[in-house]
Amino acid sequence: MLRVRRLYLRIWGAFVAILIAFGALSAAVWSVRPDPRDAPPPLDSLAGLVSEAMRSPPGAESRVTTGALQDTVDRLGERLHARISVWSADRQLLANAGPPLPPPPPERRTSGTIPIAGHGPGLALHLDDGRWVVVHGRPPPPWWRFAAMVAGLVVMTAGGAYLVARRITRRIERLKHGVEALGRGERGARVAVEGHDEVADLAASFNAAAERVEAASTAQKRLLAHASHELRSPLARLRMGLELLDASTRPDLAERMRRDIAELDTLIGEVLLASRLDADALPMTVAPVDLHALAVAVAADDPQVRVSGDAVSVDGDARLLRRLLGNLVDNARRHGGGGSIDVSVSRAADGAVRLTVADRGPGVPEAERERIFDAFHRVPGTPETSEGVGLGLALVRQIARAHGGDVRCAAREGGGSVFEVGLGSR
Repeated sequence: MLRVRRLYLRIWGAFVAILIAFGALSAAVWSVRPDPRDAPPPLDSLAGLVSEAMRSPPGAESRVTTGALQDTVDRLGERLHARISVWSADRQLLANAGPPLPPPPPERRTSGTIPIAGHGPGLALHLDDGRWVVVHGRPPPPWWRFAAMVAGLVVMTAGGAYLVARRITRRIERLKHGVEALGRGERGARVAVEGHDEVADLAASFNAAAERVEAASTAQKRLLAHASHELRSPLARLRMGLELLDASTRPDLAERMRRDIAELDTLIGEVLLASRLDADALPMTVAPVDLHALAVAVAADDPQVRVSGDAVSVDGDARLLRRLLGNLVDNARRHGGGGSIDVSVSRAADGAVRLTVADRGPGVPEAERERIFDAFHRVPGTPETSEGVGLGLALVRQIARAHGGDVRCAAREGGGSVFEVGLGSR
Protein backbone atom coordinates (compact mmCIF):
# COMPACT_ATOMS: atom_id res chain seq x y z
CA MET A 1 0.00 0.00 0.00
CA LEU A 2 1.35 3.38 -1.00
CA ARG A 3 2.04 5.63 1.99
CA VAL A 4 2.25 9.38 1.46
CA ARG A 5 4.53 10.92 4.08
CA ARG A 6 3.98 14.58 3.18
CA LEU A 7 1.06 16.17 5.00
CA TYR A 8 0.25 18.61 2.19
CA LEU A 9 0.07 15.73 -0.30
CA ARG A 10 -2.36 13.91 1.98
CA ILE A 11 -4.62 16.97 2.25
CA TRP A 12 -4.40 17.59 -1.49
CA GLY A 13 -5.04 13.93 -2.23
CA ALA A 14 -8.17 13.99 -0.08
CA PHE A 15 -9.49 16.99 -2.05
CA VAL A 16 -8.74 15.28 -5.35
CA ALA A 17 -10.41 12.02 -4.25
CA ILE A 18 -13.56 13.93 -3.27
CA LEU A 19 -13.60 15.69 -6.63
CA ILE A 20 -13.14 12.45 -8.55
CA ALA A 21 -15.98 10.87 -6.61
CA PHE A 22 -18.15 13.92 -7.35
CA GLY A 23 -17.34 13.73 -11.05
CA ALA A 24 -18.07 10.01 -11.20
CA LEU A 25 -21.41 10.46 -9.43
CA SER A 26 -22.37 13.33 -11.74
CA ALA A 27 -21.50 11.26 -14.81
CA ALA A 28 -23.53 8.34 -13.46
CA VAL A 29 -26.58 10.55 -12.88
CA TRP A 30 -26.24 12.20 -16.30
CA SER A 31 -26.02 8.85 -18.05
CA VAL A 32 -29.38 7.64 -16.71
CA ARG A 33 -32.02 7.64 -19.47
CA PRO A 34 -35.76 7.48 -18.81
CA ASP A 35 -37.54 4.37 -20.06
CA PRO A 36 -39.43 5.38 -23.25
CA ARG A 37 -42.27 3.02 -22.28
CA ASP A 38 -43.03 5.10 -19.21
CA ALA A 39 -45.27 8.13 -19.75
CA PRO A 40 -45.50 10.58 -16.87
CA PRO A 41 -49.09 11.54 -16.04
CA PRO A 42 -48.68 15.26 -16.99
CA LEU A 43 -48.08 14.22 -20.63
CA ASP A 44 -51.74 13.24 -20.95
CA SER A 45 -52.80 16.75 -20.09
CA LEU A 46 -50.22 18.19 -22.50
CA ALA A 47 -51.45 15.86 -25.22
CA GLY A 48 -55.00 17.14 -24.64
CA LEU A 49 -53.88 20.76 -25.04
CA VAL A 50 -52.01 20.00 -28.27
CA SER A 51 -55.02 18.04 -29.53
CA GLU A 52 -57.27 21.09 -29.04
CA ALA A 53 -54.77 23.30 -30.92
CA MET A 54 -54.52 20.91 -33.85
CA ARG A 55 -58.13 19.73 -33.96
CA SER A 56 -59.52 19.33 -37.55
CA PRO A 57 -63.19 19.65 -38.52
CA PRO A 58 -64.92 16.25 -38.76
CA GLY A 59 -64.32 14.65 -42.18
CA ALA A 60 -62.06 17.49 -43.35
CA GLU A 61 -59.36 16.11 -45.59
CA SER A 62 -58.79 19.11 -47.88
CA ARG A 63 -55.60 20.96 -48.64
CA VAL A 64 -56.86 23.89 -46.60
CA THR A 65 -57.02 21.71 -43.52
CA THR A 66 -53.56 20.32 -44.21
CA GLY A 67 -52.22 23.84 -44.76
CA ALA A 68 -53.77 25.11 -41.54
CA LEU A 69 -52.18 22.22 -39.65
CA GLN A 70 -48.82 23.01 -41.22
CA ASP A 71 -49.14 26.65 -40.21
CA THR A 72 -49.94 25.64 -36.67
CA VAL A 73 -46.96 23.30 -36.55
CA ASP A 74 -44.67 25.98 -37.97
CA ARG A 75 -45.77 28.48 -35.34
CA LEU A 76 -45.29 26.00 -32.53
CA GLY A 77 -41.88 24.96 -33.84
CA GLU A 78 -40.74 28.59 -34.08
CA ARG A 79 -42.05 29.46 -30.64
CA LEU A 80 -40.61 26.38 -28.94
CA HIS A 81 -37.35 26.30 -30.99
CA ALA A 82 -38.06 22.64 -31.60
CA ARG A 83 -38.59 20.13 -34.36
CA ILE A 84 -42.18 18.89 -34.62
CA SER A 85 -43.72 16.16 -36.74
CA VAL A 86 -47.42 15.22 -36.85
CA TRP A 87 -48.23 11.61 -37.77
CA SER A 88 -51.61 10.05 -38.44
CA ALA A 89 -52.81 6.99 -36.57
CA ASP A 90 -51.57 4.80 -39.41
CA ARG A 91 -48.13 6.49 -39.30
CA GLN A 92 -48.55 8.89 -42.25
CA LEU A 93 -46.72 12.21 -42.03
CA LEU A 94 -49.25 15.07 -41.92
CA ALA A 95 -47.05 18.08 -41.11
CA ASN A 96 -43.64 18.88 -39.73
CA ALA A 97 -41.42 21.79 -38.66
CA GLY A 98 -37.79 21.09 -39.47
CA PRO A 99 -36.47 17.72 -40.58
CA PRO A 100 -39.08 14.98 -40.09
CA LEU A 101 -38.93 13.04 -36.83
CA PRO A 102 -39.58 9.30 -36.77
CA PRO A 103 -43.06 8.12 -35.70
CA PRO A 104 -43.60 6.13 -32.54
CA PRO A 105 -43.31 2.37 -32.93
CA PRO A 106 -46.58 0.62 -33.91
CA GLU A 107 -46.90 -1.01 -30.49
CA ARG A 108 -46.83 2.35 -28.75
CA ARG A 109 -50.22 3.36 -27.33
CA THR A 110 -49.50 6.11 -24.78
CA SER A 111 -47.62 9.39 -24.66
CA GLY A 112 -43.98 9.30 -23.53
CA THR A 113 -40.41 9.57 -24.67
CA ILE A 114 -39.04 7.77 -27.68
CA PRO A 115 -35.43 7.41 -28.84
CA ILE A 116 -34.36 9.45 -31.85
CA ALA A 117 -31.23 8.08 -33.47
CA GLY A 118 -28.27 10.42 -33.04
CA HIS A 119 -30.25 13.04 -31.11
CA GLY A 120 -31.23 11.52 -27.79
CA PRO A 121 -34.78 11.15 -26.51
CA GLY A 122 -37.81 12.87 -28.07
CA LEU A 123 -41.36 13.43 -26.83
CA ALA A 124 -44.30 11.58 -28.44
CA LEU A 125 -47.78 12.92 -27.61
CA HIS A 126 -50.78 10.71 -28.43
CA LEU A 127 -53.76 12.92 -29.36
CA ASP A 128 -57.32 11.90 -28.63
CA ASP A 129 -58.09 11.60 -32.36
CA GLY A 130 -55.35 8.98 -32.83
CA ARG A 131 -52.69 11.24 -34.27
CA TRP A 132 -49.16 11.48 -32.91
CA VAL A 133 -47.14 14.66 -32.35
CA VAL A 134 -43.39 14.02 -32.03
CA VAL A 135 -41.36 16.88 -30.53
CA HIS A 136 -37.58 17.17 -30.22
CA GLY A 137 -36.01 20.22 -28.62
CA ARG A 138 -32.42 21.36 -28.70
CA PRO A 139 -30.14 18.33 -28.65
CA PRO A 140 -28.35 17.74 -25.36
CA PRO A 141 -24.65 18.60 -25.29
CA PRO A 142 -22.35 15.75 -26.32
CA TRP A 143 -20.91 13.61 -23.56
CA TRP A 144 -17.41 14.90 -24.10
CA ARG A 145 -18.53 18.46 -23.33
CA PHE A 146 -19.92 17.36 -20.01
CA ALA A 147 -16.77 15.37 -19.34
CA ALA A 148 -14.65 18.40 -20.20
CA MET A 149 -16.64 20.55 -17.77
CA VAL A 150 -16.22 18.00 -14.98
CA ALA A 151 -12.50 17.66 -15.77
CA GLY A 152 -12.08 21.45 -15.70
CA LEU A 153 -13.83 21.59 -12.34
CA VAL A 154 -11.59 18.86 -10.99
CA VAL A 155 -8.41 20.53 -12.27
CA MET A 156 -9.29 24.00 -10.95
CA THR A 157 -10.39 22.73 -7.57
CA ALA A 158 -7.41 20.38 -7.29
CA GLY A 159 -5.05 23.25 -8.12
CA GLY A 160 -6.66 25.49 -5.52
CA ALA A 161 -6.62 22.70 -2.94
CA TYR A 162 -2.92 22.09 -3.63
CA LEU A 163 -2.06 25.74 -3.06
CA VAL A 164 -4.02 25.84 0.19
CA ALA A 165 -2.55 22.58 1.47
CA ARG A 166 0.97 23.59 0.48
CA ARG A 167 0.65 26.95 2.21
CA ILE A 168 -0.37 25.26 5.43
CA THR A 169 2.26 22.54 5.43
CA ARG A 170 5.11 24.78 4.22
CA ARG A 171 5.06 26.48 7.61
CA ILE A 172 5.16 23.08 9.30
CA GLU A 173 8.20 22.16 7.20
CA ARG A 174 9.97 25.37 8.22
CA LEU A 175 9.20 24.53 11.84
CA LYS A 176 10.63 21.05 11.29
CA HIS A 177 13.86 22.52 9.86
CA GLY A 178 14.10 24.84 12.86
CA VAL A 179 13.78 21.92 15.29
CA GLU A 180 16.44 19.99 13.37
CA ALA A 181 18.77 23.01 13.41
CA LEU A 182 18.32 23.38 17.16
CA GLY A 183 19.03 19.67 17.56
CA ARG A 184 22.30 20.11 15.63
CA GLY A 185 23.41 22.67 18.18
CA GLU A 186 22.51 25.86 16.30
CA ARG A 187 21.40 27.82 19.35
CA GLY A 188 20.16 30.77 17.28
CA ALA A 189 17.70 28.66 15.27
CA ARG A 190 14.30 30.36 15.06
CA VAL A 191 11.27 30.16 12.75
CA ALA A 192 9.02 32.89 11.41
CA VAL A 193 5.60 33.19 13.07
CA GLU A 194 3.08 33.41 10.20
CA GLY A 195 -0.68 33.55 10.51
CA HIS A 196 -2.93 33.29 13.54
CA ASP A 197 -3.72 29.59 13.70
CA GLU A 198 -2.40 26.57 15.58
CA VAL A 199 0.73 26.37 13.40
CA ALA A 200 1.59 29.99 14.27
CA ASP A 201 1.08 29.23 17.98
CA LEU A 202 3.37 26.22 17.65
CA ALA A 203 6.06 28.33 15.95
CA ALA A 204 5.85 30.95 18.72
CA SER A 205 6.13 28.23 21.38
CA PHE A 206 9.18 26.78 19.62
CA ASN A 207 10.89 30.17 19.49
CA ALA A 208 10.23 30.75 23.18
CA ALA A 209 11.57 27.30 24.07
CA ALA A 210 14.66 27.84 21.87
CA GLU A 211 15.38 31.14 23.61
CA ARG A 212 15.15 29.50 27.02
CA VAL A 213 17.45 26.66 25.90
CA GLU A 214 19.95 29.13 24.48
CA ALA A 215 19.92 31.24 27.64
CA ALA A 216 20.39 28.20 29.88
CA SER A 217 23.16 26.80 27.70
CA THR A 218 24.98 30.12 27.56
CA ALA A 219 24.73 30.56 31.33
CA GLN A 220 26.02 27.04 31.92
CA LYS A 221 28.99 27.50 29.60
CA ARG A 222 29.86 30.84 31.16
CA LEU A 223 29.68 29.28 34.61
CA LEU A 224 31.95 26.44 33.49
CA ALA A 225 34.44 28.82 31.91
CA HIS A 226 34.55 31.09 34.97
CA ALA A 227 34.80 28.14 37.34
CA SER A 228 37.68 26.66 35.34
CA HIS A 229 39.43 29.99 35.37
CA GLU A 230 38.94 30.50 39.11
CA LEU A 231 40.27 27.01 39.89
CA ARG A 232 43.65 28.01 38.52
CA SER A 233 44.41 30.23 41.55
CA PRO A 234 44.02 27.62 44.35
CA LEU A 235 45.80 25.09 42.16
CA ALA A 236 48.77 27.43 41.84
CA ARG A 237 48.82 27.92 45.59
CA LEU A 238 48.81 24.14 46.14
CA ARG A 239 51.75 23.77 43.77
CA MET A 240 53.65 26.52 45.57
CA GLY A 241 52.91 25.00 48.99
CA LEU A 242 54.08 21.62 47.79
CA GLU A 243 57.39 23.08 46.69
CA LEU A 244 57.89 24.70 50.08
CA LEU A 245 57.24 21.47 52.00
CA ASP A 246 60.06 19.15 52.93
CA ALA A 247 59.53 16.21 50.61
CA SER A 248 62.56 14.27 51.81
CA THR A 249 60.57 12.20 54.28
CA ARG A 250 57.91 11.06 51.77
CA PRO A 251 59.34 11.59 48.27
CA ASP A 252 56.84 9.10 46.75
CA LEU A 253 53.89 11.04 48.19
CA ALA A 254 55.29 14.32 46.95
CA GLU A 255 55.71 12.88 43.47
CA ARG A 256 52.13 11.60 43.40
CA MET A 257 50.89 15.00 44.53
CA ARG A 258 52.86 16.68 41.74
CA ARG A 259 51.32 14.33 39.18
CA ASP A 260 47.83 14.95 40.53
CA ILE A 261 48.34 18.69 40.46
CA ALA A 262 49.67 18.48 36.90
CA GLU A 263 46.67 16.38 35.84
CA LEU A 264 44.27 18.83 37.47
CA ASP A 265 46.02 21.69 35.75
CA THR A 266 45.71 19.95 32.38
CA LEU A 267 42.05 19.14 32.99
CA ILE A 268 41.24 22.72 33.91
CA GLY A 269 43.03 23.96 30.80
CA GLU A 270 41.13 21.52 28.59
CA VAL A 271 37.75 22.40 30.16
CA LEU A 272 38.46 26.12 29.85
CA LEU A 273 39.41 25.80 26.19
CA ALA A 274 36.42 23.54 25.40
CA SER A 275 33.93 25.86 27.08
CA ARG A 276 35.31 28.90 25.27
CA LEU A 277 35.20 27.12 21.92
CA ASP A 278 31.65 25.92 22.56
CA ALA A 279 30.51 29.40 23.57
CA ASP A 280 32.32 31.07 20.64
CA ALA A 281 34.12 33.17 23.23
CA LEU A 282 37.66 32.32 22.15
CA PRO A 283 39.29 34.94 19.92
CA MET A 284 40.96 33.34 16.89
CA THR A 285 43.93 34.77 15.05
CA VAL A 286 43.40 33.60 11.48
CA ALA A 287 46.49 33.48 9.28
CA PRO A 288 48.06 31.09 6.74
CA VAL A 289 49.42 28.04 8.58
CA ASP A 290 51.74 25.43 7.05
CA LEU A 291 50.33 22.18 8.42
CA HIS A 292 53.32 20.10 7.35
CA ALA A 293 55.76 22.39 9.16
CA LEU A 294 53.46 22.41 12.19
CA ALA A 295 53.41 18.60 12.23
CA VAL A 296 57.20 18.48 12.04
CA ALA A 297 57.41 20.86 15.00
CA VAL A 298 55.00 18.75 17.07
CA ALA A 299 56.95 15.55 16.29
CA ALA A 300 60.41 17.08 16.77
CA ASP A 301 61.05 15.56 20.22
CA ASP A 302 59.62 12.12 19.57
CA PRO A 303 61.47 9.72 17.26
CA GLN A 304 58.38 7.47 17.11
CA VAL A 305 56.44 10.10 15.15
CA ARG A 306 57.07 10.10 11.40
CA VAL A 307 55.78 12.99 9.28
CA SER A 308 55.16 12.76 5.54
CA GLY A 309 53.22 14.57 2.87
CA ASP A 310 53.22 17.96 1.20
CA ALA A 311 53.64 21.53 2.36
CA VAL A 312 50.01 22.57 2.51
CA SER A 313 48.70 25.81 4.01
CA VAL A 314 45.31 26.55 5.52
CA ASP A 315 43.79 29.70 6.95
CA GLY A 316 43.43 29.15 10.67
CA ASP A 317 44.67 29.77 14.19
CA ALA A 318 48.18 28.29 14.53
CA ARG A 319 47.82 27.83 18.32
CA LEU A 320 44.59 25.85 17.99
CA LEU A 321 45.83 23.77 15.06
CA ARG A 322 48.95 22.91 17.04
CA ARG A 323 46.70 21.83 19.91
CA LEU A 324 44.69 19.66 17.49
CA LEU A 325 47.84 17.93 16.22
CA GLY A 326 49.27 17.55 19.71
CA ASN A 327 46.11 15.94 21.07
CA LEU A 328 45.98 13.44 18.19
CA VAL A 329 49.65 12.53 18.64
CA ASP A 330 49.26 12.21 22.44
CA ASN A 331 46.23 9.95 21.92
CA ALA A 332 48.28 7.77 19.55
CA ARG A 333 51.10 7.57 22.12
CA ARG A 334 48.75 6.43 24.88
CA HIS A 335 46.81 3.89 22.82
CA GLY A 336 49.24 2.99 20.04
CA GLY A 337 50.92 0.14 21.87
CA GLY A 338 54.36 1.81 21.75
CA GLY A 339 54.67 1.49 17.97
CA SER A 340 55.40 4.17 15.40
CA ILE A 341 52.98 7.02 14.74
CA ASP A 342 52.51 8.16 11.15
CA VAL A 343 51.39 11.75 10.48
CA SER A 344 50.52 12.69 6.90
CA VAL A 345 49.46 15.98 5.30
CA SER A 346 48.03 16.07 1.77
CA ARG A 347 45.66 17.96 -0.46
CA ALA A 348 42.66 16.12 -1.90
CA ALA A 349 41.43 16.42 -5.48
CA ASP A 350 38.62 18.76 -4.42
CA GLY A 351 41.11 21.19 -2.83
CA ALA A 352 40.46 20.21 0.79
CA VAL A 353 43.37 19.51 3.11
CA ARG A 354 43.63 16.03 4.63
CA LEU A 355 45.55 15.47 7.87
CA THR A 356 45.90 11.91 9.21
CA VAL A 357 47.43 10.47 12.37
CA ALA A 358 47.75 6.66 12.35
CA ASP A 359 48.97 4.17 14.96
CA ARG A 360 49.36 0.41 15.35
CA GLY A 361 47.42 -0.02 18.58
CA PRO A 362 44.51 -2.39 19.23
CA GLY A 363 42.15 -0.10 17.33
CA VAL A 364 38.74 1.31 18.23
CA PRO A 365 35.58 -0.83 17.95
CA GLU A 366 33.32 0.33 15.14
CA ALA A 367 30.48 1.13 17.55
CA GLU A 368 32.78 3.48 19.50
CA ARG A 369 34.40 5.37 16.61
CA GLU A 370 31.96 8.25 16.86
CA ARG A 371 31.42 8.25 20.61
CA ILE A 372 35.12 8.66 21.40
CA PHE A 373 34.76 12.32 20.37
CA ASP A 374 32.31 12.92 23.24
CA ALA A 375 33.73 14.63 26.30
CA PHE A 376 34.93 12.23 29.05
CA HIS A 377 33.89 9.14 27.11
CA ARG A 378 36.03 6.06 27.61
CA VAL A 379 36.08 3.00 25.41
CA PRO A 380 34.77 -0.02 27.37
CA GLY A 381 37.69 -1.90 28.90
CA THR A 382 39.92 1.15 29.33
CA PRO A 383 41.21 1.28 32.95
CA GLU A 384 40.23 4.30 35.03
CA THR A 385 43.89 4.86 35.92
CA SER A 386 44.91 5.37 32.29
CA GLU A 387 46.41 8.67 31.31
CA GLY A 388 44.32 11.43 29.80
CA VAL A 389 41.49 13.61 31.10
CA GLY A 390 38.89 12.59 28.49
CA LEU A 391 38.71 15.87 26.59
CA GLY A 392 41.52 15.52 24.05
CA LEU A 393 39.52 14.09 21.15
CA ALA A 394 36.49 16.26 21.97
CA LEU A 395 38.76 19.30 21.60
CA VAL A 396 40.09 17.93 18.30
CA ARG A 397 36.56 17.87 16.90
CA GLN A 398 35.75 21.33 18.26
CA ILE A 399 38.90 22.84 16.74
CA ALA A 400 38.35 21.08 13.41
CA ARG A 401 34.76 22.38 13.22
CA ALA A 402 35.88 25.85 14.23
CA HIS A 403 38.04 25.74 11.08
CA GLY A 404 35.20 24.54 8.84
CA GLY A 405 36.16 20.86 8.92
CA ASP A 406 35.64 17.70 10.96
CA VAL A 407 37.42 14.56 12.18
CA ARG A 408 36.63 10.88 11.97
CA CYS A 409 38.14 7.64 13.20
CA ALA A 410 38.62 4.58 11.01
CA ALA A 411 40.35 1.22 11.14
CA ARG A 412 43.88 1.16 9.74
CA GLU A 413 44.78 -1.49 7.23
CA GLY A 414 47.00 -4.02 8.91
CA GLY A 415 45.80 -3.09 12.41
CA GLY A 416 45.49 0.06 14.44
CA SER A 417 43.51 3.26 14.07
CA VAL A 418 43.69 6.26 11.79
CA PHE A 419 42.26 9.69 12.63
CA GLU A 420 41.50 11.79 9.58
CA VAL A 421 40.92 15.54 9.79
CA GLY A 422 39.50 17.43 6.80
CA LEU A 423 40.12 21.19 6.61
CA GLY A 424 39.55 23.83 3.98
CA SER A 425 42.58 24.82 1.87
CA ARG A 426 43.68 28.31 0.92
